[in-house]
Amino acid sequence: MKNLKKTDREIASLIVAERKRQEETLMMIPSENIASKSVEEAVGSCLGNKYAEGYAFRRYYQGQEFVDQVETIAIERAKKLFGVPFVNVQPYSGSPANTAVYFALIKPGDTIMGLSLAHGGHLTHGASVSLSGSYFKSVSYGLDKNGIIDYKEVERLALLEKPKVIVAGVTAYPPLVNWKKFGEIADKVGAYLLADISHLSGLIASGVYPSPVPYVHIIMTTTHKTLRGPRGAMLMVTEKGLKKDPDLGKKINKAVFPGLQGGPHINSIAGIAVALKEASSAKYKKYAQQIINNAKKLGEVLKKNGFTLVSGGTDSHLLLVDLSNKGVIGNLAAEALEAANITLNRNAVPFDANPPFYPSGMRLGTPGITSRGMKEKEMEKIGTWITEVVEDVARIKKEMGVEFAGEKQSSVRKEIIAKSKKIKEVKKMVIALCKKFPIKDQY
Repeated sequence: MKNLKKTDREIASLIVAERKRQEETLMMIPSENIASKSVEEAVGSCLGNKYAEGYAFRRYYQGQEFVDQVETIAIERAKKLFGVPFVNVQPYSGSPANTAVYFALIKPGDTIMGLSLAHGGHLTHGASVSLSGSYFKSVSYGLDKNGIIDYKEVERLALLEKPKVIVAGVTAYPPLVNWKKFGEIADKVGAYLLADISHLSGLIASGVYPSPVPYVHIIMTTTHKTLRGPRGAMLMVTEKGLKKDPDLGKKINKAVFPGLQGGPHINSIAGIAVALKEASSAKYKKYAQQIINNAKKLGEVLKKNGFTLVSGGTDSHLLLVDLSNKGVIGNLAAEALEAANITLNRNAVPFDANPPFYPSGMRLGTPGITSRGMKEKEMEKIGTWITEVVEDVARIKKEMGVEFAGEKQSSVRKEIIAKSKKIKEVKKMVIALCKKFPIKDQY
């Protein structure tokens, strides 16, 4: 960063500080990962200077010879990796990509159906605070008492409400999604089935998690989670989708541009192309399997230590933990663990009695720490450290006589965390572990 340091020392110093934070922290937010230097170089390249409104070989500006090739390579690599006939790599991120699907297929007031935000869905799957829940009639399905998608309820609601689009997608759901069952339900009511695999795409690409391709019409994925690429998104149409509507790909393209976006971020698309090449390797498949192995082991450790796991465990990269029996809310647990250099996020759990901003749970995952080379042995340590920190702040909270109203106050949580000697002890061990498993430049 020699040029940046000369031009803008303030921003340069913040980037250096953030790099140090990542190096010394266990990245366990499931939607985060560590892209390779190759991906970073593509994203930070001169491609960001080029305006490329339109699609490859059909642009509105001159000077497209090389950027057309970049976008075409990204598309072809995605087609091959996921086994689909159509891909659009231009969406800026997941939310506009999902919105583009709606814009392509339905009109305001039409019905969409998705997993409830409170049960592990996403804002763009029909949440009332989102465009998806305000411009369209939104019907939400949920989980049963065992933390599994209630497919009978999904079918009942679909038959009753006749949605135009059903979204099968998750952001905080550890078990396998039954794509086949969703496909059968969508076919019964004539709905388009959109699979949002943003969290799962790297696992699916590697074959360690079931693919939705045979059962759905459209697939959306971000590219920066388990796929370990830059921030961006892709929309894919399956053979089943083209059979339902031969013009589906054209409609998706038109919705992305000019419907929602202007010129694509060619530098990000180049980064996506690099990530797709990395994800096609045998080494990456081993990585994806290790993500799941690590998540399962971590779940076993936490369960053994008295934590309640929603759905009883995991078949993917993440765990959702109900902290009710530990006597702390998600905010206190997440902030205490952050003080110990373990980052995860507070999260609502199904049927949560607490308000969304002060939820009963926490969500954590293994993609980032697996990228550093950590395996089951390290999960034993990490699970133990999480237990020690959460139980210590729960003890201090109880000794202070703090009730729920007090725990909601940031100043009170900070006071509890400041009193914990265990947090300081764990932080030292976390930093030592991170030094043993440094962030990799290449994979």
